[in-house]
Amino acid sequence: METGPRAPRKHNVLLVDDNLQLAETLRQLLEAHGFDATVVSNGVLALKHILHKPVDVVVCDLRMPQLEGDMFYSTVERVNPELAKRFVFITGMAEDPHFEKFVMTVKAPVLRKPVPIETLLAAVKGLLPKQD
Repeated sequence: METGPRAPRKHNVLLVDDNLQLAETLRQLLEAHGFDATVVSNGVLALKHILHKPVDVVVCDLRMPQLEGDMFYSTVERVNPELAKRFVFITGMAEDPHFEKFVMTVKAPVLRKPVPIETLLAAVKGLLPKQD
């Protein structure tokens, strides 16, 4: 059986945000631009996801219940250092004293909400691993 050229693999983006309405909107926008995207509402669920499914880029809020974005990121740095290099943070809390030092020291894009989709797409595309 002859097959044509293989379509490029869609990149998997994990959206971690407790604002499910915003996360769902971002998921739809990312999928409209050719990504596979999954939404989870907190860092605990995100950890479970990355342990069982491939993820190319993580788009993560900072303030969330159960496990906030900074602690989720710190955990990922230990269990999957390569994935930790492919985080984008989105937040309305960058000036919160709890997150201020993290935002100043993290080596990941930190985008302020509301995030224009073009800005988010550029950040995500800039972190993608090379195509297989």
